[in-house]
Amino acid sequence: MYSVLLVEDEDSTRERLAQVIENHPDLKLIEKDATVADAMACLKREQPDVLLCDLGLPDGNGIELINEVRNRKYKTETMVITVFGDEQHVVSAIEAGATGYLLKDGRADYIAESIIQMMAGGSPISASIARHLLKRFKISSHDNYQDEIQQKLSKQEITVLSYLAKGFSCADIAGFLDISCHTVTTHVKRIYRKLAVHSRSEAVYEAHKMGIISLDE
Repeated sequence: MYSVLLVEDEDSTRERLAQVIENHPDLKLIEKDATVADAMACLKREQPDVLLCDLGLPDGNGIELINEVRNRKYKTETMVITVFGDEQHVVSAIEAGATGYLLKDGRADYIAESIIQMMAGGSPISASIARHLLKRFKISSHDNYQDEIQQKLSKQEITVLSYLAKGFSCADIAGFLDISCHTVTTHVKRIYRKLAVHSRSEAVYEAHKMGIISLDE
C-alpha cells in the first residue's frame, strides 16, 4: 500500500481526490493539506510514498514542495495535478523532479490509476501535455541540429556556399577567394557531406532553411 500526501487548496477538489485515494485498495491517505506551509510541516514528520500536489497554492507554489522532497532525499514520487498546462509550469515541475503531470480535467478514478502506474515505474502525463512536450522536444532537437551543422561548417565553407547560392562556378569562386579549383571542389564535397545532400540546389536549400546563408543579397 502506498501512502499519499495530498495538497490541494480548492475544497471540493481536495475532498474529491481524498475520497478517490481512500477508496483505492492500494493507496492510503496520510494527510490532505491546502497550503504549502501545512504540507511542509507534514514532510518534516512523514516520508510519504507519493506527493500529489497542485501548483498554485495560497501561500506559494507546489514546486516548493517538490524541491523539499528532493532536498530531503526522500524516495517520494511526485505527481502534479493542476489547471496549468503551459510550457513554463510543465517544464519547471519536471525539472524540479515531478514524475507525473496531470490536468484536473481528468476523471477522478484516472488519478488513482495514474498514481499506481507511477509507482510501477511509469510517468503518467495528460495527453495534451505529452503532445506539448513532444512538440517542444522536436523543436529543440531541430534547433540543436542546426547549431551543430553551423558549427561544423568552416568560415571558408560558408563563404563558398554563399557563392554557390549566387550561381557562381567553382572557377569563379576560386578566382574570388584566390584559391585553386581543386580546393573549391574539396570545400564543396565537405559541404555536401556535412549537410547530407548530393547537389548544389539541395545544399543551397538546406543552408537557407537553417539560416546559414541568406538568399536576399
